[in-house]
Amino acid sequence: MIYSLRGTLIYEMQGFVVVECGGVGYKCNTSRSTLRAMPKIGSEVTLFTYMSVREDAVELFGFATSQELECFKILTGVSGVGSKVGIAILSEFTPEQIAVCIASSDAKTLTKASGVGNKLAQRIILELKDKMKKLGVSTSVSDVSKTAAPHAAFGNIPAACEALAVLGYTSDDVMPILSQYDPGSKVEELIHKTLVEIGKR
Repeated sequence: MIYSLRGTLIYEMQGFVVVECGGVGYKCNTSRSTLRAMPKIGSEVTLFTYMSVREDAVELFGFATSQELECFKILTGVSGVGSKVGIAILSEFTPEQIAVCIASSDAKTLTKASGVGNKLAQRIILELKDKMKKLGVSTSVSDVSKTAAPHAAFGNIPAACEALAVLGYTSDDVMPILSQYDPGSKVEELIHKTLVEIGKR
């Protein structure tokens, strides 16, 4: 399994980039979000990758952040969500926005992504919430509040904790970090700061 690529960006087109490593050019299918984050052609770049192996094709997917990669893997684990739809969702939303949609059962927003109808959006929410419950991850605001630091039980911190649970993080993982931030901050901002902090560890 190729987890990441570090090399020179030699080609970029809608839907994919090519990164040259050791004289070999690797085509990486990717989202619009990652494409927007790419430097100019000829620059060094690092992509976090996922290799899809099927009977009829072997494809490499590349993402600018490890959070986007993990979100892609979680999404494509849902019945009916293939690589194409996973990329479409990540082209429309950030991992933080996707987590908020799932935590708040906002299927309507998810349907803005190409190829995602209402039934599929509902299935994504249902399966990912159920997945967290099976793993023993709390997605209840009241449960989060019981274990939170006093000021962390208010504002948007419980909602951010629920959304992070969708990405596989327990309240024990994130509450020590979230409790440092202003509860009045936007949910997406709290999620982003927490993911950045987790990435440093």
